[in-house]
Amino acid sequence: METRSSSISTSEPMDPIRAAYDDVYLYTFGRPGFILQHVVDAFAVQNADDASTPMSVVFGLLGLYLHVEKQFTGRQVQRVHVELARRKRNWPAVFWPDTRGSMTVADVLAAPAGPERDKAIDAWCLSVWTAFNGNRQRIVSLLRESIGLFDS
Repeated sequence: METRSSSISTSEPMDPIRAAYDDVYLYTFGRPGFILQHVVDAFAVQNADDASTPMSVVFGLLGLYLHVEKQFTGRQVQRVHVELARRKRNWPAVFWPDTRGSMTVADVLAAPAGPERDKAIDAWCLSVWTAFNGNRQRIVSLLRESIGLFDS
């Protein structure tokens, strides 16, 4: 296994999925539409575990819903996140599917940089959102009740 070099010495091997995420994360800087937000959301949901906060998972699901179903840009998703973060609340319980999507961030990284990788990010988001679609009504209700989004 590969170890990531840094100024902090460590003998722990780098998780290859986390390494792929780090590379895709860096790739998104300067890409149109602030696609970094979509990468953060897809990774947070797909890789959530017991250490993940309910807020991070719900925000990830919100971002995936807004991007996949409502074609929000990363910047638009970020604005919704900021608005929701201003309000203290209990976050809804999340339905956890058996599989969390047919694609991973490693598949995104395998796509050539540029438009093909950007499309792979969209496909990854769709893959994760489809797996977690059992949460759709919770997410729509949260957006409607919290900030009045999609009332009409």
